[in-house]
Amino acid sequence: MKMAIFYLTCKDDWEADRISKVLIDKKLVICAKQVPVNSSYLWKGKRESANEVLVMFESVEENFEKVNKEIKKLHSYETYVLYSTSVKQTTKEVEKWLEDEL
Repeated sequence: MKMAIFYLTCKDDWEADRISKVLIDKKLVICAKQVPVNSSYLWKGKRESANEVLVMFESVEENFEKVNKEIKKLHSYETYVLYSTSVKQTTKEVEKWLEDEL
């Protein structure tokens, strides 16, 4: 199992909480951390901005597609941003936590 952090932006706290709860309950992630962000982006040829919530999910690389499948059912955006970064190193305790919970 290789640890990864999945990043997802949501429209508000309610959506971030709902998605986080489902992913934790299904044991696809071990933790979800939420941070309010102001996003600027291009959408359909125009510059847009929005207050959003960035959720950082702690999981394993192998769960990315399962996580994406669940998010697709719950997310309000036509095109949501979900991406993954590998964790190069962590503590043995975190590795055990991942192994025990997922």
